Amino acid sequence: MKRMLKYSLFVVALLIGIQSMAQTVKIQAQHKVKKSETIYGIAKQYGITQDQLIAANPEMKMPGYELKKGDYINIPESTQSAEGSPSTPTAQGAPSTQGAAVAQTSKTKLVKVGVMLPLHNNDGDGQRMVEYYRGLLLAFDRVAKDSIKVNVHAWNVPKGADIQNTLKEKGAAECDLIIGPLYTEMVKPLAEFCKANGIKMVIPFSIEGEPTKKYENVFQVYQSNEEMDNMAIEKFAERFVSHHPVIIDAQDPASTKGKFTSQLRKMLEKKGIKYSLTSLATSENDFAKAFDLSRPNIVILNTERSPKLNEAFAKLNILTAANKNINVSMLGYTEWLMYTQAYQSLYCKYDVYIPTYFFYNATSRDTKWVEQSYTKKFNLDMDVNGLPRFALTGFDHGCFFVGGLAQYGNAFTGSKGQVAYKSVQTPLHFKQVGKGYKNANFMFVHYLTTGNIEAINY
Repeated sequence: MKRMLKYSLFVVALLIGIQSMAQTVKIQAQHKVKKSETIYGIAKQYGITQDQLIAANPEMKMPGYELKKGDYINIPESTQSAEGSPSTPTAQGAPSTQGAAVAQTSKTKLVKVGVMLPLHNNDGDGQRMVEYYRGLLLAFDRVAKDSIKVNVHAWNVPKGADIQNTLKEKGAAECDLIIGPLYTEMVKPLAEFCKANGIKMVIPFSIEGEPTKKYENVFQVYQSNEEMDNMAIEKFAERFVSHHPVIIDAQDPASTKGKFTSQLRKMLEKKGIKYSLTSLATSENDFAKAFDLSRPNIVILNTERSPKLNEAFAKLNILTAANKNINVSMLGYTEWLMYTQAYQSLYCKYDVYIPTYFFYNATSRDTKWVEQSYTKKFNLDMDVNGLPRFALTGFDHGCFFVGGLAQYGNAFTGSKGQVAYKSVQTPLHFKQVGKGYKNANFMFVHYLTTGNIEAINY
């Protein structure tokens, strides 16, 4: 599939949607958008689904739409429970692929996908990629319900293999999209091949180098720790501008987070923001002096490890028990998501924000649907030994890229304006970096003091 759907079809579909909305959606209120608010967060605030909110505001489906501070948006009356994930349960409970459905016509769209990854059972790399590939297959089953047919051809490309041999295989040059490779040394020959044949190329996991700077057809999903740290610091400055930062030295020589807190301090000093320094080893009285009684405090610990996190919670418990007027939030690390089962009540008590590029929500109905579908299709349970889940990652990647190609063809860039698919675990949106495109998604997983959890996407 090398052609994009005509924009006029999109406009017609949008106009039909507007007429339908006027006839069937009842508006309960208008909401004035505040800074950093998201469609997901507003829907959750009013107890409606994200799809219901979008249906009441059809302009949200337009390419390039962004929620802006000061905008007024319609809040519809709820027609169903917003419990769990806010996507509309279409196709017998399946997560909505939306991106493909916006400009849907009666004609089936064909997308030809190649997968070039180590698909074997010989080592951890192969086993993880098999899990990821199964998630892709579930995605291809799902988009079929939106009149998108996927022809998939998978090649086992293990470490040390000559990918040039794979590229000579029948069907490789006919792909619209190739997902791979896993290994850095294979990136250049595959990127050159995709460039020569007009194929979109998705690099799903970590590789070295910056292929997006040279190749216009490359989508690089992986974000480095440095990129994540920079984004966390940037969004910290926006979200916690009214907070008093308290940086706590955990005295943990095994920690890897000293660089992050050092960069955070430089940013605060550059902006003239006063902060306090304290330590887990200091006395309760001196520890309390680091906190401000007149405004909210945001605590940053310079370790990601659970033993020191446990000490920090113990210290904060003593502090807040003795000082009822102290308001405390915390900025965590992606690694803290692994400790959610043990610490969730404390995360909620201390209003924890965890910067990340994924969120595994076990209570989401979309997550449950994919997990149940995985067990039914492959007669085994999904691997639960890691975060993020590889099968869920594959499902999100498959729905996102196939749905995008079906709707936009060669014009698909994965930008925010083109993204309507609501991920199950791993959100995506891309920005141009050099000639290609790099994943720019970032989120805070926010554990609210009410006991709820929200994902704040940027």
